[in-house]
Amino acid sequence: MWMMLQQEKPDDYVVATEESHTVEEFLDVAFEFVGAAEIDNLEGDATKVKKVLGWKPMVGFEKSVKMMVDEDIELGKREKVLVDAGYMDAQQQP
Repeated sequence: MWMMLQQEKPDDYVVATEESHTVEEFLDVAFEFVGAAEIDNLEGDATKVKKVLGWKPMVGFEKSVKMMVDEDIELGKREKVLVDAGYMDAQQQP
């Protein structure tokens, strides 16, 4: 970090181990570090939003993931337009 701050021009850097790991491996190490039990199933509790607001899910897990990925792809396309037009630096990320 100190070397990054010493540069004349601010820039973004990727600091990484250059090792490939799954998200599951990452979570295993993180939970082990803090002494948390292994979690086999992640499930949100929507009881309050259902009770108070009368809300119910309209799409399932896979559709929700697809919607989030599609939105990220569209955001990337919009950012590319700004970069190509010179309104945004290619290194600049919101």
